[in-house]
Amino acid sequence: MQPVNIGEPWMWSAFIVFVLAMLAVDLFVFGGRKAHRVSVREALCWVIAWCALALAFAGLLWWYLQGEFGPAIAQRKTLEFLTGYLIEQSLSIDNMFIFVMIFGYFAVPPELQRRVLLYGVLGAIVMRGVMIFAGVWLVSQFAWLLYAFGVFLIVTGIKMLLFAQQQPDLANNPLLRWVRGHLRITEGFHGERFFVRQAGRRWATPMFLVLVLIEASDLMFAVDSIPAIFAITTDPFIVFTSNIFAIMGLRALYFLLADMADRFHLLKYGLAIVLVFIGSKMTLMPWFHMPVEWSLAIVGGIILASVLLSLASSRPGAPDEQRTRPP
Repeated sequence: MQPVNIGEPWMWSAFIVFVLAMLAVDLFVFGGRKAHRVSVREALCWVIAWCALALAFAGLLWWYLQGEFGPAIAQRKTLEFLTGYLIEQSLSIDNMFIFVMIFGYFAVPPELQRRVLLYGVLGAIVMRGVMIFAGVWLVSQFAWLLYAFGVFLIVTGIKMLLFAQQQPDLANNPLLRWVRGHLRITEGFHGERFFVRQAGRRWATPMFLVLVLIEASDLMFAVDSIPAIFAITTDPFIVFTSNIFAIMGLRALYFLLADMADRFHLLKYGLAIVLVFIGSKMTLMPWFHMPVEWSLAIVGGIILASVLLSLASSRPGAPDEQRTRPP
């Protein structure tokens, strides 16, 4: 079937206005500018809200496309959005584990975590936008890149399976060491501020180091997640909207599940299997076309199974992670 790109200029404009409006609501109405500890209830409400908004968007997309292109296109594009959203949301959960580790390493108080994650979301939106449009253009010019992406995802999934229990060494992180070597870093936090002036000189706070690592982790995960959705669609509007909905809901998901991260110890294996599955699907496209609804069911089944198995199994006691305050 000939690919159909559905994004009209007014659709792009309306969606960007919607995203900016939601960020403004978060920032100015619900206390995003005030340091406070996000409660489980608040996080759960935001998770439900973002899931409901994603489903509402899918419904509106289906309704509009049915009138413009007919039921076949409407159903296919809606399923592409839902599958892409599920894939991106699932893969972004792995980013949540990195957030937990970063905040633990720097001993960031819970009430100071919200603002840095908000900036992380803003940076991720910009990075994803640039990478999505670059990826769509490259795929349109060099179709063989889809198969290269597929091989890359298979290799990434296998590496994730083999090293699922290995924790990154933040103390020796090259980016962190470079920043520390080029900036003056204060000893402690200064609220949510990234920079302060001391003795007439500008100093970065440890919160700025946290932001650098958050943005770097967003970039690394985008390298995995964006090629993954190309296995479902290359429509830039579907790719962008599904990515943004997943990113916008990640922060609330972090606050909801951060304290329970250890209970989902098998989820990384499930995510690795998802990457291998998606990569295999991409490499087999010339010989076998899998319907989008099959992909949706398989990805959903893998994630659900890994979550249920994690909750049902008991994890052996592990020594507490060493948490060293940065110099």
